[in-house]
Amino acid sequence: MAVCDTCGNDYPFTFTVITSDSGTHTFDSFECAIERVAPRCGHCDCRIVGHGIQAGGTMFCCAHCARESGVAGVSDNAEAALA
Repeated sequence: MAVCDTCGNDYPFTFTVITSDSGTHTFDSFECAIERVAPRCGHCDCRIVGHGIQAGGTMFCCAHCARESGVAGVSDNAEAALA
């Protein structure tokens, strides 16, 4: 069995995630993987689970947070883009 890098659970069905900087991490759940490797929003500090928005080297969870941080021209939907 392997031990989860986040919670320390010794679990027979762990999986490994290799990050873009060649870091290798072992997890027992997606929840633990997200907590350990998902980026945080530059505005609200939540974990970004999905594509997010990147502007000027900062990651945001959504267009709203990007706009609140001064990023112009981003939208989560077509109607907001017209506003």
